[in-house]
Order: sequence, then structure tokens, then C-alpha cells
Amino acid sequence: AAKVRIAERGGAPNCAFVEADAYNIAQVVREPVDHVFLANAFHGVPNKPRLARAVHDVLKPGGLFAVVSWYARSREETTVLGEPRGPATELRMTPEQTIAEIEPGGLRFRNLAEVSPYHYGAVFERAH
Repeated sequence: AAKVRIAERGGAPNCAFVEADAYNIAQVVREPVDHVFLANAFHGVPNKPRLARAVHDVLKPGGLFAVVSWYARSREETTVLGEPRGPATELRMTPEQTIAEIEPGGLRFRNLAEVSPYHYGAVFERAH
């Protein structure tokens, strides 16, 4: 869907979509990158610090890792068109939990952003 939307807007020559095992991102992304974006999936990653380290290793110095995640509210509280949405309640993470899982991977927490009533964005930076 993202590829279609970008194409409809005239494309983005500096944007590449990669589909692969995220732990092995360095095998797919051969050159250091400025940004890595992950949405609505971090809660399900079995080894979160390992993923953070893998992202760290493909980022340029000063590069950013942005994680959009569901607030740790019950699924019944996050409805769209009257229906519960998002991951199981027990999988949801607070921003503090997300930060605590990512920083051991070598990335420094930079800022938190309100994305929607149900989502937050946590941004991390690779040191220079």
C-alpha cells in the first residue's frame, strides 16, 4: 500500500522498500542509511535488543530509527469504526518499555511524538 501511495504522488527516488528478516537487515541493506521506520510491529519482536542492534548497524552516524507503536491501553479501548483494533492488550508496550528495549541495542532515545490517539512514535539516534 505504501508503494502505491508513493507512486501516486510521483514517487520518491530516495525511498526503498525492503522485505526481509529484520534481524538480517545488514544482508539486504548494503549501504548505511539515514532512517529506518517500523510501525505496529515492535511489540511482536521476540528479541527486541537484537533487532535494535541490527538497525544500529545499518544506520549512518546520526541516523534515526523511528518506531510507531500502540499505547499500552486495552484493545477494547482502541476502536476503529466501533471494533477493537491492534495487538492483544498483553503485547502492548509503554513508551518507557520501548525505550528500555531499544537502548541496549546501541541507540540513544531522542524524542517521543504523539502519532494518533492510539499510537506514539519513539525516535532513536545512532551516535556519531
